[in-house]
Amino acid sequence: MVLDYIKEYKGKTRKSYSLFTKSLKFHINGVSHNIRYYAPYPFVVKSASGKNLVDVDDNKYTDYWMGHWSLILGHGSKDVKDSLKKQIEKSWMYGTVNEQTVLLSELIAKAVPVAEKIRYVTSGTEATMYAVRLARSVTGRKIIAKIDGGWHGYTSDLLKSVNWPFSESESSGVVNEEKIISIPYNDLEKSLDILKKHAKDLAGVIIEPVLGGAGCIPATPQYLKGIQEFVHKNKSLFILDEIVTGFRFRYGCLYPTMKLDPDIVTLGKIVGGGMAIGIMCGKKEIMEYADTTGKKKSERSYVGGGTFSANPASMTAGHATLSVLKNNNSIYSKINELGEYARKELTKSFDGKVIVTGKGSLFMTHFVKDGISEITNAAQASMCDVKTLHDYHFKMIAHDGIFFLPGKLGAISNAHTKEDIKKIIK
Repeated sequence: MVLDYIKEYKGKTRKSYSLFTKSLKFHINGVSHNIRYYAPYPFVVKSASGKNLVDVDDNKYTDYWMGHWSLILGHGSKDVKDSLKKQIEKSWMYGTVNEQTVLLSELIAKAVPVAEKIRYVTSGTEATMYAVRLARSVTGRKIIAKIDGGWHGYTSDLLKSVNWPFSESESSGVVNEEKIISIPYNDLEKSLDILKKHAKDLAGVIIEPVLGGAGCIPATPQYLKGIQEFVHKNKSLFILDEIVTGFRFRYGCLYPTMKLDPDIVTLGKIVGGGMAIGIMCGKKEIMEYADTTGKKKSERSYVGGGTFSANPASMTAGHATLSVLKNNNSIYSKINELGEYARKELTKSFDGKVIVTGKGSLFMTHFVKDGISEITNAAQASMCDVKTLHDYHFKMIAHDGIFFLPGKLGAISNAHTKEDIKKIIK
């Protein structure tokens, strides 16, 4: 059956195959991000609009990958596009301080209480890399704790226990892995036992309030509060990675709804409106360590930004996106309801063969095996039938014109409708 879909896919994506063959000559595995490759080859996109991708063979796909989940308004949103056109007329790169940065920061600071000071970068990886460095500078300690299955980008400081089996190193070339420890998600007792063993040199803990890489698995409020309580008593820093969750479920971050008090929050994806962005923000007394004015090298946390940090194009796209979300709160009601509908109906349709995880407008279908009856962490997710999930996603690409990046969770945007979700159910 899978072979039939591969044959169908190859028959309708001949131009994609030709272009991807060329891409293989220049790019590692033909791609510029590891997860964008899938067998037999990925189709090549020529345009996108609203909820749709169109490939070079003119096949149209209803998209649930949505730019790595960053396009909450859909592809080519008119508000963002119009704002970018006006900015590009003035130019798109200054390399200096610009008004657009101030305007975006005003919106973020009002929506994210902890964002007393903000530093822009151009990717989530950079934001988490700097957050970890800052935590070590503030505390004078070295160890950072993360979650089993937690993904915070490719920074060496956090590239550990991402994929099952968690005990194996994720990559050659990574050093000082002993300074990264991992704790089991949603298991407070075991997590605290591990943290206590490293308490003296624990600089901070970094956690996603919803575990994105494992399929959008929410943390229990008790778990996050328990970790935060230990961290603060230990005079370590509590870092929340809201790169996926920030402005995804509500206007602002998720943490206020959980009554949490993070020291640092990282943001990305949605706040860039589809342009390159990463943000580290936090409490003033902590962020001030990154101020290099009048400090010795030993006193500062040397946190940069990069050539393209806070470029006016990204700032403009982010401001346009957040402005739409701020002024149209019904968007969240719509997409969160569609997500709930998708989870409920998929669970019903597969009649016990799957567990559908997620929250709000994010969802992922896990094909259960080996007696898995619930999914509350990445270990349980890894024990599901990953091959069947890939086959299921590929079948939709090849036959149904529906695009999920194989093996990854889906994101619903404001451009999607209930009829689109019904097609997934069918």
